[in-house]
Amino acid sequence: MADRKELPYDELPELGNLGVRHSWEVLPKEFGTLDRLDEGSVTRGVRSVSSGKTFGLSLPLTTFDPPLFGRPSVKHEVFEAGRNTYEDNIDSFNPQSASQWDGLGHVRAREHGYFGGITDDAEAHSALSVHRWAQHGIVGRGVLLDVAGHFERTGAEWDPFAGSILQVADLEAVAQAQDVTFERGDILCVRTGWVAEYRTRKGAGEDMTTAGDRFSGLSAAEPMARFLWDSGFAAVCTDNPAVESAPGNREDGSLHRRLIPALGFVLAELLDFDALAAHCAGSGRWDFLFTAAPLPLEGAVSSPANAVAIT
Repeated sequence: MADRKELPYDELPELGNLGVRHSWEVLPKEFGTLDRLDEGSVTRGVRSVSSGKTFGLSLPLTTFDPPLFGRPSVKHEVFEAGRNTYEDNIDSFNPQSASQWDGLGHVRAREHGYFGGITDDAEAHSALSVHRWAQHGIVGRGVLLDVAGHFERTGAEWDPFAGSILQVADLEAVAQAQDVTFERGDILCVRTGWVAEYRTRKGAGEDMTTAGDRFSGLSAAEPMARFLWDSGFAAVCTDNPAVESAPGNREDGSLHRRLIPALGFVLAELLDFDALAAHCAGSGRWDFLFTAAPLPLEGAVSSPANAVAIT
């Protein structure tokens, strides 16, 4: 992708009176922050591979029953297509029912529209379609910040279901403890421990119907947007339902609005980092080759994650 000169966050123009800054004249609208992925970021990811171990980062599509936020369940059947031949049929499938990518057509900034200033819904869903990401795939150096593991190791109190808010200083502290240095084009992966806690509670028979109402995550305030932009990340991936926390602080605004329609950030949610985190803690290395194959569906505003880490 293109090698573009980017402005620091504080030099980006403001978007109306929303209190957010935008990169509409900086990044191509079709790719947003994925434009930060280039041959250099891919080769850095390749150089981080030493063990050859692979970790699937996508949860089973039936993990959440019912799916979060009122989304429909996957309806799948196997049918006999011919003699000794069977095929699959999926009648109902929401790409955001489990591990997922949020496309740039997923959220709009009120009357200002989608990323790039597109105000017509149909035009945005076509121009910002996720299928364009599938043409290249999402490949680069992944960096894991194991927030839950860090708090456990330091004895700090942390509950992924409590609605706690992670500040920039928290992420920087984890990075320092893990001896992680960020580079432009990195794919940031943040493990809050939400998936692990969901598994534990579901396994204990707890009713998970309201699991999407309250969860810990990133602050929605401007300092977090500034940190993510100025760090040069190509994508931000978490294991919680929405990257940011919920219900959050009303005065902080929406991190989704700051990142997707304003700054063009590509986000992934509900990724499974548990096995990867255990491996990284054992090896003392927290970077890896991150790969993902978004759904090549024209007009799509989201996609299953289809992500794999190679260490």
